[in-house]
Parts: sequence; C-alpha cells; structure tokens
Amino acid sequence: MSVPDLSVPTLFNIKGKIALVTGGSTGIGKMIASAFAQNGCKVYIASRKEDQLQQAVSEIRQKATAPVDYIVANVGSKAGCDALIAEFKKRENKLHILVNNSGISWGGPFDDFPEEKGWDNVFNVNVKSIFYMSAGLTPLLTASSGGSLDPSRIINISSTASVEPSSESPLSRPGNGTWSYQPSKAAVNHITSQFALKLGPQHVTCNAILPGVFPSRMTEFGLKTAGEGTFISFQPTGRVGNAQDMAGLALFLVSPASAHITGAHIITDGGARYGSARAAPVTKL
Repeated sequence: MSVPDLSVPTLFNIKGKIALVTGGSTGIGKMIASAFAQNGCKVYIASRKEDQLQQAVSEIRQKATAPVDYIVANVGSKAGCDALIAEFKKRENKLHILVNNSGISWGGPFDDFPEEKGWDNVFNVNVKSIFYMSAGLTPLLTASSGGSLDPSRIINISSTASVEPSSESPLSRPGNGTWSYQPSKAAVNHITSQFALKLGPQHVTCNAILPGVFPSRMTEFGLKTAGEGTFISFQPTGRVGNAQDMAGLALFLVSPASAHITGAHIITDGGARYGSARAAPVTKL
C-alpha cells in the first residue's frame, strides 16, 4: 500500500477556492481574509462601511496571491443578508468557504439594559445573520463541494464568552455588563452543531472558533483603558492573540487537513480560561 501525500502544501492547500468573510474589514475577519488571500484563495470581504472595506482590501492585496474584493452589506436583518447573498451570486457561481464573522456587543447596567440595542440588535447580527447567510448560501456551498475529502466549509466566529459566564469585565465600562453578548455566542456554538448535523451529509463542514482576547474593535476599549497588561496577567502564554494565531487555525479548518472535522467548538485563548486571575471584578448586586 502506497504512502499518501501528507506534505504541508497538500494538506493545507486552498488555492483556487473562493471565500466570503463577513465583518472582514477589521479585526479577526481581516486576519482570516488575509490568511486566505495570501494562500491562493479568492476572497470577498463584507461589512457596512465602504471606506473601511476599501482600506482593508488595499492592505490585504499587498501580500495576496489571489484576487480580493469587497461587498458593502449590513447583515443585521434577513433582508440585509439576502441582499449580500444576491450581490455575491451576481459575481460568482461558486463558494467554497463562508466565514460568519460579523458580530457586535453592547454594554449596559444590569438593572437598565436596553431591549432593542442591547438584545434585539445583538442577536440579529450575532445569531440570526449566521443562520440566514448559511442557509441562503448552502446551494452554492453544496454545489462547490469536492466530496468527503474536499468538503465546502463554514466557520462561525464565536467567543470564549460563550463558555465564560462573566459579563462584567475590563472589556466594558465600569458598572456595565455585556449581558446579551455571552448568550448570543452560546447560541453560535449550538447553531454550529446544528449545521454540522444538517450539512455534513451534503459534504459541507461547519466549525466554530472561540477566540479569547484578540485586537479588534470589540476589545479596543478594554485594551486601551485597562491596559494590555490586565489581560496578559491571566494569560499562561504571556500575551493576547495575534493574526498568526487566528490565521493558522482558520487555514486548518478550510484545508484538506480538517476534512473530517465538523461540529467542533475550538477555543483559542492562550489558556486564559485556566488562569488563576480573572478579568471580571467582584460586583455587589
């Protein structure tokens, strides 16, 4: 029996694939889009602000080995998701990789947390958009799949907040908590498992990445006001996450190396969840 080709260029080959990354103009989405583009995958990034998209595309193209483009979109409603899907279909008839990265948070006091901005909008973007984007693009993903050894991929960006219940931390203002963010990300984990079960027989895998603290718009306030040292103090690795950490995991999850992995919820936090110190202060109710 011959030995299979287990070389890195084969196991992690994504050349010629087409990917769509929502929330791809900044933070984790931009890290993932950059990793794909530098490894021969054609990438579309989508978000609400065209100026940020233009800047991101310009920067990603500097080291890209495949085309990079953008689509202006707001996935905060089904109509917005449908519009993004329709625009993508005007440009492409294939899709191999969908990264549902768009996400928002809202901080507010426990006894006066707003309903529309605090709950409705957070769940619209963080949860409903994942469902509508994935369901709407399933026909393209299944049609583009290369079978069980080369399936199409969905990556949902969750958070360690999905498994850490503390809602009051240096990432939000004093007296405020991200009360809706944690349950929204727990829902992302569960919908990932649902998709894995539903789409696996159609040769589409679905996995979730659960990042800890990475530089992004969402963590910018906490990293600036509390200082990076506050978060490093409970990081066994001695640092917060960076682009290389996110790129390596994302590339694995869309390459032949992970063809048999679906329904996984992968924490990438540098072991922070095991740290003895905690970011969340003790709060008296």
